[in-house]
Amino acid sequence: MPELPEVETILIGLRSALAGRRVITSEIRNDLRWPVPDDLSIRADGKKIRSATRLGKYMLVGLVHGPTILIHLGMSGRIRISRPERKKAAYKPMLHEHVTLTLDDSTRIGLVDPRRFGCFLLLDAGREKEHPLLSRLGADPLLPGFDAAYLIGKLKNKRSPIKTMLLDQHVVAGLGNIYVSEILFRARINPERRALSLSEEEITRIARITPAVLEEAIRAGGSTLRDYVDSEGKPGAFQELHQVYGREGEPCPDCPGYPACHGIRRISQSGRSSFYCPRLQPPLSLEDA
Repeated sequence: MPELPEVETILIGLRSALAGRRVITSEIRNDLRWPVPDDLSIRADGKKIRSATRLGKYMLVGLVHGPTILIHLGMSGRIRISRPERKKAAYKPMLHEHVTLTLDDSTRIGLVDPRRFGCFLLLDAGREKEHPLLSRLGADPLLPGFDAAYLIGKLKNKRSPIKTMLLDQHVVAGLGNIYVSEILFRARINPERRALSLSEEEITRIARITPAVLEEAIRAGGSTLRDYVDSEGKPGAFQELHQVYGREGEPCPDCPGYPACHGIRRISQSGRSSFYCPRLQPPLSLEDA
């Protein structure tokens, strides 16, 4: 599933294509997990683009005097931007391109989602955060409201593992398996430690490292492990910079030649793989058991 850095990377390309443009036509071909509104054309066609923002893993495209389009990429969705100067032939939708917007410069914006777990919905402008998909989201790590005090309050007295807590979208919006593993490695926190066992200093460290890791990933264009490409069809490069994720058995990058370090380990937590260094991220202590 695309995580926050991948969604932000896609949004950067999308924002460039949408700036100052107007929706001319919209076409629905197939439904997603949540049906695309039947009145999409009635409510969106002819409207000028007002904004393109992000909250967690959701993209929000605001229309002037119209609704806000809510987009989620699901498990393997992508945004396709087809610019007229690059396509001399008639526009041909991709396989699994469920929705296509045509802009006033003939650019096409398509939502491609083979598994149909994404969404393309219409929300009332000014009331976006009242929608069930957004109303309970936690703080976005790259937006105001996410800091040490916020995270300390969310983790206080929670017995769940810290990895599980950071993956909870009601706690932190936008984090996924890849980046939580990377964040906890840099913070030197074992993924199995209970949240309530962490000191305020350790939580503060997580709060400081989280946006730094995400911003580094955005600069690299996100991580491509299987399906992800940006809006121009290019894969990300942050997977080349992963320090622990997907590197089971490899030497720890921060323990060169250290005899007590036996490399990166992988464990399963709630059906997901966690990667960590046992030396730098000590295992559970008695207080965590």
